[in-house]
Amino acid sequence: MKLSSSTLLLIFSVLVLLDSCATSSPAIDNFIQCLSNYSQPSNPIFEAIYTPKNSSFQSVLLSYIRTKRFTTPTTPKPLAIVTAMHESHVQGTVLCAKNQGLQIRIRSGGHDFEGLSYVSYVPYVILDMFNLRSINISLADETAWVQAGATVGEVYYRIAEKSKEHGFPAAVGLSVGTGGHFSGGGYGNMMRKYGLSVDNIIDAQIVNVNGIILDRKSMGEDLFWAIRGGGGASFGVILSWKIKLVRVPAIVTVFHVNRTLEQGATDIAYQWQHIGHKLPEDLFIRVMTQVFNASNDSQEGKKTVVIAFIGLFLGKTQGLLSLLNESFPQLGLQKNECKEMSWVESTVFWADHPIGTSINVLLQRPKQPVGYYKSRSDYVKEVIPKKALESIWKLMIKGGLGFMQWNPYGGRMNEISESETPFPHRAGNLFLIQYGFYWLEDGIDVTNRNLNLSKALHDAMTPYVSKSPREAFFCYRDLDIGANSDNYTSFDKAKVYGAKYFKGNFERLVRVKTMVDPTNFFKNEQSIPPLPNYK
Repeated sequence: MKLSSSTLLLIFSVLVLLDSCATSSPAIDNFIQCLSNYSQPSNPIFEAIYTPKNSSFQSVLLSYIRTKRFTTPTTPKPLAIVTAMHESHVQGTVLCAKNQGLQIRIRSGGHDFEGLSYVSYVPYVILDMFNLRSINISLADETAWVQAGATVGEVYYRIAEKSKEHGFPAAVGLSVGTGGHFSGGGYGNMMRKYGLSVDNIIDAQIVNVNGIILDRKSMGEDLFWAIRGGGGASFGVILSWKIKLVRVPAIVTVFHVNRTLEQGATDIAYQWQHIGHKLPEDLFIRVMTQVFNASNDSQEGKKTVVIAFIGLFLGKTQGLLSLLNESFPQLGLQKNECKEMSWVESTVFWADHPIGTSINVLLQRPKQPVGYYKSRSDYVKEVIPKKALESIWKLMIKGGLGFMQWNPYGGRMNEISESETPFPHRAGNLFLIQYGFYWLEDGIDVTNRNLNLSKALHDAMTPYVSKSPREAFFCYRDLDIGANSDNYTSFDKAKVYGAKYFKGNFERLVRVKTMVDPTNFFKNEQSIPPLPNYK
């Protein structure tokens, strides 16, 4: 009997995969053998699988980890990584993992601040989406289909290839993956004008727990609602998004000015709280407070706080200066501090690249983590008193590390109801705070010290931020606000973090979860649970 070329390829695939397996565990052996059923001559799945026995396993694992906190010798490692190159590989990974009782972690850009997209404490495999990164722009109807493995930088670049007058509201961080970023809400410096990424998503494709590919029509409006802000990884595997492009002017204006405490930075930041959310929606001014070494020779070795005011104005410099001279003169912005450029060039500027950097940088992807990071978040609904700000600066200086980013609300964010998407943080907020702690030194003692510093700053802010619940931004993942452990999703524990991330939308998310994944296959430490005792 003569075997066909496709049959020979299938046999060869199985042999290669079994040989590469690093463990004698029947579960992983059977998982790999099961995957061979999803190999095709044009898309051989054996080329997409890595186990610890593969020489490239470690580099593939590290390529999409953004913080060294989860690269230590004690960090659990996956039994396999599936770098899906075709939709069928995603379907096979879901079905085979479910069949063998393995957990899957779904990784798009690897920016999960707590590592939940690539770390688990039970036997698991990583489903890596980075190969699925196609972006198809249609200017005729001003839309684009974006696969989940694409980064926001790639989205910006591909839009600019087609048009100088279109853009999309999404992250400042260029290497953020669209799979996770969009499904968690997706905010950026055009949110006051156009809302969040999820407010501009009109269709999606997802692989459900049964390995079936669904679009908006076939998944239904409940599931489509849930994955636009409720975290896609609780409900399935996002394959792609259909986004609605937005109009941007041919020329925009950006600025990044630093003000020291001696220059009255505290007064300026205090005034910003009063007007940042009231400015015209074409203007977004971020406030970033950061600890630096004092530049004064007489204060050598001492720390101080410098406050940066970083702006995007959807218009030209003259219009910006006229607006600020009237509404925010305390900033004292000068013409020579403003730069005019195209919108796509502004995305490079906002990513902290020097003026003149080629937009080709939008296509770059980091290779491995270089430092350690911890993030937290808060929402502010009332102006923080000036004396309180001064005490916060002192605490930051004492710690010698960390930053706060204040991101203004208002504009379009006030016009969308809390229940329109699972993302509930809309009207009533002055600004969103991100707390960031970044360090390069290795060692558990250093890590524990800096994690404690982040907690101390977060605790000190308690009187000045939202309450009952103390709200948090899902994309700024923080396990300290509540989490499940091991392989069980406690409904009571989930209610704690669920209320902070989703407020009243948590209950609807639970109902959707119960409907589409009642056995809770898609889970992590902060996933949405099904209803308890559901039959």
